[in-house]
This record gives sequence, C-alpha cells and structure tokens, in this order.
Amino acid sequence: MTKILLVEDNEMNRDMLSRRLSRQGFEICCAIDGLAGVQAALDERPDLILMDVALGAMDGWEATTLIRARPETAGIPIIALTAHALQSDRERSIAVGCVDFDTKPVDFSRLLRKINGALGVAA
Repeated sequence: MTKILLVEDNEMNRDMLSRRLSRQGFEICCAIDGLAGVQAALDERPDLILMDVALGAMDGWEATTLIRARPETAGIPIIALTAHALQSDRERSIAVGCVDFDTKPVDFSRLLRKINGALGVAA
C-alpha cells in the first residue's frame, strides 16, 4: 500500500484530505508542523509527502530543504500545498526540491493526478 505523509497544521484540512486519500487506497500518516514532518519522513519513510507551505515556526519550504538534505529521505517526492497561487510560491517550492505544487482549497481530482504522476502511476 502506498504511504503518504500529510504535513498540515489545519485540523479540518488534515482530516478532510486524510479521509479522501484513505478512500483512494492510500495509507496516510500525518504531521502537524514542519519539525514533526521532518521527523515523520525519517520514521515513516512515506512514498510521497504532501507539504503545506504555511506551517508557522518552520515552514514547509524549510522542512522540505531538511528532508532533501538527508540521504534517507532525499528521494521522497514532495508536493507543496499552499493557499497562495503566486508564481513566486510555485518557483520557491520547486527551488527547494518539491516535484509539484498545488493550491488550496484542494481540487481533489487534480491533486490525485499530481500524486499519481509523482509516484509514476498511470492516470
């Protein structure tokens, strides 16, 4: 079963995405902030990470940079999630090592296509 780590500080978003992804057959683990996300990436070794960008003390970009810096987690595809559809956010997400970027509120079918693409699964 494909494991996805969802790093999201908003409980409602975390709950909604977790349930919808679980119904698609994914195993979901969650972290509520950047630091917990970095640790969960090490502990859980997910197949993919959905990383909220706006996380407070350690934002998603910093967490992504730390995940990319460790050999054990460097190869995990990361998709950035943000409420801001700014080109600069997209560029920064790619610059720190995210394989893709999506905006919130999440268009679930679009996000699912991006997840499958990042995992190399045919749509």
